Amino acid sequence: MKPRRKGAGRPPAARHPKKKPSIEAILAERSVIMAVIVASGVPARDRADVFQNVVMGAWRSVKKGLYRPAPWDEPRKALHRWLYSVARHLSMHHVNSAWVRRAVLHPSPFGLLPEAVGPDLHAQIDARETLRALADLKPWQREALLVVDEPTSLVQYAKARGMSPGTAASRLRIAREALALRLRRWRR
Repeated sequence: MKPRRKGAGRPPAARHPKKKPSIEAILAERSVIMAVIVASGVPARDRADVFQNVVMGAWRSVKKGLYRPAPWDEPRKALHRWLYSVARHLSMHHVNSAWVRRAVLHPSPFGLLPEAVGPDLHAQIDARETLRALADLKPWQREALLVVDEPTSLVQYAKARGMSPGTAASRLRIAREALALRLRRWRR
């Protein structure tokens, strides 16, 4: 192991003030936070929510020790600058979120749609035919088809039933073919 060079130690750590702002001090700066929120373009309906997010986010950051102002700064100005950056970041995050960009506030939003809302009549008929065809299958075929929709894999299903994965895959293939055959018959 090489000896350390003389003077190659770490630079001194920054000495941040030990005193952290209280929640009351953060709330006292409401005018600064609201000015940033308004200037960022947050809609009037969301300003109270964004203000709450800024205050809670700032308080959590203070508790985690992320508020580290420069030691030579005046405490209130340092708090203003820090709250400005927190409020700007959270306001822009809110304004650029997909929910805000795509929100449509209308007393009757379904009246804006060009067509009626709901499942298509043909889709409903197709779904009923598929359910009838499923009901006509043998129980082991229905079970094999329904396993595909479960979160467990086909291998886990086979092991739980005491069969080889190849057998389970073969049963699934046979069940799919039987369902397709029945659906073709129903639709003729």
